[in-house]
Amino acid sequence: MTSGLWELVLQGIWVTVQLLVLSAVVATAVSFVVGVARTHRLWIVRFLAGFYTEVFRGTSALIMIFWVFFVLPPAFGWQLVPMWAGTLALGLTYGAYGAEIVRGALGAVDPAQREGGIALSFTPWQRMRLILLPQAVPEMIPPFSNLLVELLKGTALVSVMGMGDLAFSGNLVRLALQESAEIYTYILLIYFVIAFLLTRVMRGLERQLKAGVGKAPRKTGTPPRRAPEGADAVKVGGGA
Repeated sequence: MTSGLWELVLQGIWVTVQLLVLSAVVATAVSFVVGVARTHRLWIVRFLAGFYTEVFRGTSALIMIFWVFFVLPPAFGWQLVPMWAGTLALGLTYGAYGAEIVRGALGAVDPAQREGGIALSFTPWQRMRLILLPQAVPEMIPPFSNLLVELLKGTALVSVMGMGDLAFSGNLVRLALQESAEIYTYILLIYFVIAFLLTRVMRGLERQLKAGVGKAPRKTGTPPRRAPEGADAVKVGGGA
């Protein structure tokens, strides 16, 4: 390929990375807000959060992009630029999947921890912030890593809006060179490299978070530590 075509591909990579970061931020915020809401004591809050989750999990991300970019703007008299339309559609869609990850991780925390927080007269927000989330977040990292890779692959859907992401740029290069096998092999490798880097970063984050709550892997032959008798069993703020 010529230098001009490689520059086009590099621009597509940059657009894809921007879209990935922005939509991941939106999806993460939605995941925690909706996931925590699904554990709320009020049934109406749980119902609304569950309704959102079912709607966005049960619809196609591609159709959601069409709705956000082509259907909603004429109805409200405004227009979103492709970057923000793609960010909103992908963030809301993948945030619904992330909300289930958050809900499941919170539900997996030992009930004794929650009861201990009640015994200490913690408010619901204090129990969530100091006891539940520090223990649940490390368990969320592996499924969130998978979801992040799926989000990366989902960014290719924005090419339907004519957005110059990696998939769109690769198609332009293919049309220019009339070489499908070579171009799409390069595109596959680029997506793989980005996904590989993402998984490495997420694994490092997982190790750090688990070490913070005393769950780092033990060395071979090292016996597990026993808690002293009478020690407080409630983990507050990531400590024992």
